[in-house]
Amino acid sequence: MARPAAASTIPVGIGAFGAGSTLTTFASQTNGGEVNGATVDGILFQYSLGNGLLAFDGGPGVTNNISPLNIVSDPGGNSGILTLTLPSLVDTFGYGFALLSTAVIPTATTISLFNGATPVGSLSYAGAPDPNFSGGFAGIQSTLLFDHVQLTFNSAAAPAFALDNVRTFNSTVTAMPEPGTMFLVATGIGVLFRRRRRG
Repeated sequence: MARPAAASTIPVGIGAFGAGSTLTTFASQTNGGEVNGATVDGILFQYSLGNGLLAFDGGPGVTNNISPLNIVSDPGGNSGILTLTLPSLVDTFGYGFALLSTAVIPTATTISLFNGATPVGSLSYAGAPDPNFSGGFAGIQSTLLFDHVQLTFNSAAAPAFALDNVRTFNSTVTAMPEPGTMFLVATGIGVLFRRRRRG
């Protein structure tokens, strides 16, 4: 059994996903298409309860964090674990969600992070009217990189869930400077080098 890694995780909002982050929507998927086994933007989606329980669908319509098409659970088939295998290591992950409820749900959804099979950390998120269905944005950042994410939803509080707008980001990767910036830096180093040789 893999031992948990010593990571620190914090909840983050959409603003934590800077330049270079990836936004995955499901607008181009087939309405009614199977989610289990599907790959979208290099992310493999697998549902522990198997086929026929998650579909790409219009779901709850438009909320503050979801718009059609999105991933929707079949009523009563929402107690499984949705595993996302990411195409690369990241340190920041998030998604919009909605539950078929109008109540505030203290533990609406939980994110568990893994590097391969090694647990990295997890956090749970509350759902509140967003504006009609209970939902919101669940975002997490870890001090250790991860490439597998498991999502669960509170099946005792609501009979179905929807999710959309999956965001991934590796904040440890430094953006490549633009060519003009690189030229100015190289020129400055050259000038500094010549001054030192003269002095």
